[in-house]
Amino acid sequence: MKALNFYSTNEVKPCGWLKRQLEIQAESLSGNLDKVWPDVRDSKWIGGNAEGWERVPYWLDGFIPLAYLLENEDMIARAKRYIDAILRYQKPDGWICPCSDEERARYDTWAVQLISKVLVVYYECSNDERIPEALYRLMKNYYDLLSAGKITIFGWGKWRWFEAFIAIDFLKDRYSDEWITALAKILKEQGRDYGEAVKSWERPLNKWKLDTHIVNLAMMLKYEALTCRVLGGEYTDEAERLHSILEKYNGTPVGLFTGDECLSGLSPIQGTELCAVVEQMYSYEWLYACTGEAKWAQRLELLAFNALPATISDDMWSHQYVQMSNQIACQQFPGKAIFRTNGPRSHLFGLEPNYGCCTANFNQGWPKLAQSAFMHEGNTVVSVVPVPSEVTDELASVSLRTDYPFNTEFCYTVKAFADMKLRIRVPDFAKNLKVNGNKADTSGELEFEFKAEQRGEVRIEYDRECELIDRPYDLHSVRLGSLVFALPIKYRAMICPPPKGVEALEPPLCDYEYIPESEWSYALAAERGEVTAHGVSDIPFSSVNPPITIKMKMQKIDWGLEDGYETVCAKVPLSREPVGEPVELSLYPYGCAKLRMTEMPLVK
Repeated sequence: MKALNFYSTNEVKPCGWLKRQLEIQAESLSGNLDKVWPDVRDSKWIGGNAEGWERVPYWLDGFIPLAYLLENEDMIARAKRYIDAILRYQKPDGWICPCSDEERARYDTWAVQLISKVLVVYYECSNDERIPEALYRLMKNYYDLLSAGKITIFGWGKWRWFEAFIAIDFLKDRYSDEWITALAKILKEQGRDYGEAVKSWERPLNKWKLDTHIVNLAMMLKYEALTCRVLGGEYTDEAERLHSILEKYNGTPVGLFTGDECLSGLSPIQGTELCAVVEQMYSYEWLYACTGEAKWAQRLELLAFNALPATISDDMWSHQYVQMSNQIACQQFPGKAIFRTNGPRSHLFGLEPNYGCCTANFNQGWPKLAQSAFMHEGNTVVSVVPVPSEVTDELASVSLRTDYPFNTEFCYTVKAFADMKLRIRVPDFAKNLKVNGNKADTSGELEFEFKAEQRGEVRIEYDRECELIDRPYDLHSVRLGSLVFALPIKYRAMICPPPKGVEALEPPLCDYEYIPESEWSYALAAERGEVTAHGVSDIPFSSVNPPITIKMKMQKIDWGLEDGYETVCAKVPLSREPVGEPVELSLYPYGCAKLRMTEMPLVK
């Protein structure tokens, strides 16, 4: 099963606000992690003595496409140094992970699955001729060890087995060896069947379990699509069934599932781990590529434009481990954390709050979104996520000028080198669609044909309505197209001393508490608001200068605090009775509001 294909970073390039977002990322933590963080700087993967499992592969998975998308020669050279070292330490039998031969049986081969994916990413960016052979040897060794029973997949690898299918798919396109398909079958047989885990998703517990771990589940959504792509068979849209169960019992307004760190129900004061945000985005990118179904691209937008920027500071030097829908403060809990299985610093903004996996992994989010802006199918260029970008291949050069999602005006410029088509996905919330100034049917997709050597423009615009989305507990969220809006809470950032025994770091590498300085105890007093566009600043998702706002009528209520906490609002308001007269307040995009109220009651 193959529907669409990704472009390489040599073919697709970010423009406009998206390029600026990537530049901010390159100038901050993601672009400097190999200089400042021991787990990457001194990793066993490159001959050091620090962590030698998932963190370097996680970091490279985002750093490599970031470097090539920006054509940053220094970053490209630094990525190559890491790949050179990893290949240099590959064993004669193909094993590549940094452990002794005697440790292999006890080594969780999630790292094998992850580094195999990274090598594919590197090849697609660099065309380094060493990679196919190195990857062949790595995966042949993995097959030999598994088929002989010398190792098995367990731990994280047992739950993430399908991640290896990205490398297996790469090899199947280049080699005809039977062991490649056999390896996929072994992994599927030894891997966890998620269909057996769904009952545990309906009633989350304060218990750490692999079958409710939010990152496993974010990755899991693409498993059937990848399996059918590699092994064939009937595709049943199992992802939709599993997605609907997770959404019903653990959904959030921004398309996430709560998980702090395991599934956490529908409460707006539970959190979601940042690794899950970027892995869920990656699953949607693959689901769209494998199926061509528009719903996955639209869900991708919801995550990318809300959940991703919300949990990372404006300068991208710090991030949270978990974000909350109703997040009135980010201050260390003096006692028991509100989270089910995370610690008291998990929602601080910092270098490594709670665990360092997100420190390494979050940087794949924006680069892989940029890579997914366009895809191709035969002689058709497909505009998947309409962010400012351009793509050039043997068919055509297509560029898109837009400030979407902050406005809904799009200008595609096409230079056809051969007979080709341009297919544009139109979201289901589009109203009053116009194409080149003329009214058009909002059928979900638009398609335009171009002859060889033809040049042209396609201009599209549509409206979107401000609407209330119903949430559990008779609460509501405000949405405008793919943007969710929240009441922002002004805050001051204060350096939080590290835990006892941990070395204090200098800014910007320290942890920060966000302490609220404005009122948050409000209810919505209207179902519609006044939308105002302000233009995109140098920081696209700025918490100070948001590119778009909605002015809404609101009224104060006695919301109250969650029992036992001074910095967490109650799960539901203590009272919904208005206090005082309605006032007009500006809602910010969720991604701009670092402290916020997103799920609120409607008073009439």
